[in-house]
Amino acid sequence: MSQDRPASYSQLPADKELVLKVIPMPADTNGNGDIFGGWVMAQVDLAGSVLPARYIRGRMATVAVNEFIFKQPVRVGDLLSFFAEVTRIGNTSMTVQVEVYAEHIRTQGSYVKVTEASLTYVAIDENGRPRPIRKPGDESVAP
Repeated sequence: MSQDRPASYSQLPADKELVLKVIPMPADTNGNGDIFGGWVMAQVDLAGSVLPARYIRGRMATVAVNEFIFKQPVRVGDLLSFFAEVTRIGNTSMTVQVEVYAEHIRTQGSYVKVTEASLTYVAIDENGRPRPIRKPGDESVAP
């Protein structure tokens, strides 16, 4: 793969919310000089927790990474945009889909999807036990 942009550019998703933007730095690289996958995973976890925080309004924990796909390498200096969408709200947990798009330095204004993931978060009480989530329009669950 060349240092330039892959042939397939993407449109940024209009149906998901932009929840995080970040630029990876040289300290975040792996032995190949690309951004370390674990660093990307940590950023996805942070981005994925933004929307559940609005419902959970308290402590939560990541309980599952249901799917994680690395589509393209991420390079130092890429501007990464993280888009999220809640796909399921259960009694105590929520599932979120996160898509990550890179805007490379040399091709500003063009984006490529580099990662997509599905994560599940659970609301927890002060003892670390699952607790109910207030669903939109549900006033029966205390905040």
